[in-house]
Amino acid sequence: MHAMNQAPTPRLSPRASRVKEGYTTGARRLASRSVTGLARTGVTPNALTAAGVTLCLAAAVLVPFETRNTILFYWLGATIFVVGSVLDILDGALARVGGKSTPFGAFFDSTTDRVGEGAMLAAIGLVFARAGNDVAVLFTIAAVAGSFLVPYVRAKAEALGLRGDVGLGSRAERVVVITAGLVLAPWGGLQWAIYLLAATSWLTVGQRILHVRRQLIDGGTTNVGS
Repeated sequence: MHAMNQAPTPRLSPRASRVKEGYTTGARRLASRSVTGLARTGVTPNALTAAGVTLCLAAAVLVPFETRNTILFYWLGATIFVVGSVLDILDGALARVGGKSTPFGAFFDSTTDRVGEGAMLAAIGLVFARAGNDVAVLFTIAAVAGSFLVPYVRAKAEALGLRGDVGLGSRAERVVVITAGLVLAPWGGLQWAIYLLAATSWLTVGQRILHVRRQLIDGGTTNVGS
């Protein structure tokens, strides 16, 4: 039996929502303008997706070499990771602008997102393990799980015809946090970025679950799942 009083769904404050919507809309407009010329060429969205995940994997390979030159390899890894992630943003914009959106393209894009991000987090976890920082390793594992669950919850919600895009822990924010952590890694900032990433990812998962539940309650279709 469900309790009579439902806990309110955690939501962003109006100001935070406006900020999030503002930079999301702005980023999409900038991406669309950036690929206007590219859309006239023979470059396909899938090619950009493949290039993006390749760069992210290359960045993940570089990071563990931080023992040879801390600043060089952390910053080089951060730079390549950002470029790969930007290409991942542009592939969707290119598909929309060039009218090249396909179901496989969307599937391929979503899958490679997880590959690139997971590889980078695995590389960071290796760095922590080698340094004997067990707490940071555990938080990295939590960050991986949370980062993978965030898009999964959204996809399941949309499969039900519901919205599941609330929360601050979307891919763009995760890329920013990981990149900032790599840039600040020479001064001990990487573990704090991972702590933040794990916390925001799991908070976003909780927000999305509760948001979906509220939509189902408002629609009168709530069922007890297994």
